[in-house]
Amino acid sequence: MGIAGDIVILVVAGMLGGLVAQMLRQPLILGYILAGVLVGPYTGGITVSGIHDIELLAEIGVALLLFALGLEFSLRDLRPVRFVALLGTPVQIILCMGAGYGVGVLAGWDDVPALWFGAFVSLSSTMVILKTLESQGWLGSLSSRVMIGMLIVQDLAVVPMLIIMPKLGHASSGMADLGWAAVKASLFIAGMTIMGTRIMPRILRLIARWNSRELFMLACSGIGLGIGYGTYLLGLSFAFGAFVAGMVLSESDYGHQALGDIIPLRDLFGLLFFASMGMLVDPRFIAAHWGTVLWLSVVVFAVKGVVCACIGRGFGYGNVVPLAMGLGMFQAGELSFLLARVGVDSGSLPREQYTMFLAVGILGMIATPPLSSLTAPLYALRRRMLPTPMLQSVNIPHEGLSGHVVIAGGGRVGRYVAEILAGLELPFVVVESSSRRFDLCRERGYPIIFGDAARENVLDAAGMAEARLLLVTIPTITVATAVVEQGRSLNAGVEVVARAAGEEQMEALAELGVRQAIQPEFEAGLELTRQALLHLGLPVGEIQRFSDSVRNGRYAAVFESHPEYRTLSQVGSAVKGMELAWIALHDGSGLCGKSLAELNLRAVLGVSAVAVLRRGTLLSNPSADLVFMPEDIVGVLGCSEDADRFALAAHPDRAERGE
Repeated sequence: MGIAGDIVILVVAGMLGGLVAQMLRQPLILGYILAGVLVGPYTGGITVSGIHDIELLAEIGVALLLFALGLEFSLRDLRPVRFVALLGTPVQIILCMGAGYGVGVLAGWDDVPALWFGAFVSLSSTMVILKTLESQGWLGSLSSRVMIGMLIVQDLAVVPMLIIMPKLGHASSGMADLGWAAVKASLFIAGMTIMGTRIMPRILRLIARWNSRELFMLACSGIGLGIGYGTYLLGLSFAFGAFVAGMVLSESDYGHQALGDIIPLRDLFGLLFFASMGMLVDPRFIAAHWGTVLWLSVVVFAVKGVVCACIGRGFGYGNVVPLAMGLGMFQAGELSFLLARVGVDSGSLPREQYTMFLAVGILGMIATPPLSSLTAPLYALRRRMLPTPMLQSVNIPHEGLSGHVVIAGGGRVGRYVAEILAGLELPFVVVESSSRRFDLCRERGYPIIFGDAARENVLDAAGMAEARLLLVTIPTITVATAVVEQGRSLNAGVEVVARAAGEEQMEALAELGVRQAIQPEFEAGLELTRQALLHLGLPVGEIQRFSDSVRNGRYAAVFESHPEYRTLSQVGSAVKGMELAWIALHDGSGLCGKSLAELNLRAVLGVSAVAVLRRGTLLSNPSADLVFMPEDIVGVLGCSEDADRFALAAHPDRAERGE
């Protein structure tokens, strides 16, 4: 069957490798690489015959991978961590490239392969890190946001590397060639910006009107691959053109649809790319040089981990963030494999070094989940061993603190709470370890203490022993649990309200006796749904029952393990159910012309009339002899169902229509 048979072999082998990787909780690309090794020329058995043809098809996978990366790119994702992402990431890449180059020279490699190794280890794996963060419940934390921001910039850094690095392998390539390549790339980006904002959206709009998903997918693929081929004809990277096309297209109204359509095609050709990389690996060579692979990996992982941790600390991130970065970003990434493959194809990276690169990259991906899981215990150990830092406090009342709220964390959530408490003139103090957020709170005049809220002396300075409430706004579960434990050790009876990023964090907080944990994203989504249902005209009582059902389902795991949490939630729901509803009386209502004493609303309908708005005049606490009149707007207090019954009595036409 020729190339068709080879593709079938690779797809089936990739499926089996992916299944094995999934069962072992490893990234799928490791399964694809393993599949390539098994059907490659060095292992015997079933072997792909047309390796060169598969490599040519793999180039399409590279282009689609970069095209999808461009479609997913968004500057909005970088805004919260823009300084460390845009400034810190280039520093991290340069330092890691230098370290990798030095390690390569120590291994006895020539300058060019050593420099390729530095570029290889300077990038981290977006796929592996995201999966690890998700499985460990760290997604949404400050640590994850910093790492994701840096990963985005690392992915962008691949593009100039793909242009510059292959030139280093040729003696004839000098600064003039690199400069000319940069000029062509700049002109291409400028032309693509014009084309992407004026021409491509019109083409896609025309195709979208025909309502043919197949044609739309072909159009997106044609744009990405066609523009990539155009850059190849200009002497630039095929993948570079595809990336720029995706980045420009992402700003159009059709970017999300294009990404959704291109992903299945990208994944299929991506399988061919990673499998083709595996076919170049000689297991016998790795077995013969396992000692070199091991020491290369240990040295590179350690140096890169330290560099990433120092970058985080240098940009003002404290607590667990630098440690999480060091233990999470030490590995090479999937785009590192792409870069190494380009080095082999350009002839500047020998096949033996390429095999060594892949071995180091695969070992790093496998080591990421277990090493990242050490973040929490190592952070706890660090807190016990490091000396107590000097405290700085501002705006603390002269009479001291008593019966106040201790807000652990001066981020956006903490500052919102502080603003409300300040407006209500309620006593509070903020504890924050970031100098930037400390300055923001100080400028607003909030009482604040600079320090780690997980330390005993810091909470003692915040008056925890006399506090009425401990409010933990820190999303990182490791730090949050440490703050709760320390707070309870100083004040066993203090009430605690904590922020949680997921059910796992709620469970961990519940184990510490925290019965009031809030999931901001979930609560915001539920409230948006409530507002939408209100605008759609659904009865208030039905909306409340729906909200309670969704909330109970969300927190089911915690409710089952901790029944008292369910009781507290039910009490909260009951309080929310007691609402003040303003309902207008219409002509024909049986309520009009009768006094409150005659109607006996509390006994009959379960509500109390607390106010009446009549012709612009508010009558508060109406007496029993007040007689309702048409067009009165009555404020009734009661649960949702009782308010609905009063509304039906006030609007008899609704009852007739069955509303």
